[in-house]
Amino acid sequence: MDELMEILEELRPDVDFAAETALIDDNVLDSFDIVALVGELNDAFDIEIKPNNLIPANFNSAKAMWAMIEQLQDE
Repeated sequence: MDELMEILEELRPDVDFAAETALIDDNVLDSFDIVALVGELNDAFDIEIKPNNLIPANFNSAKAMWAMIEQLQDE
């Protein structure tokens, strides 16, 4: 989870990812952020985030992203 938080803070240092729970719903992250984030997460965690994973529920919070990462690593 620490590595995820570092990636998120590097992407958007102005956002409190530890507290935010509506990153997509509140338009904190935009489509460009998500595209950059998907590439970073794929490389950092050796996963493949597929189009069917690109739903708001998976990206609304750091906790949700971590759950998605763990699930993809188990596949």
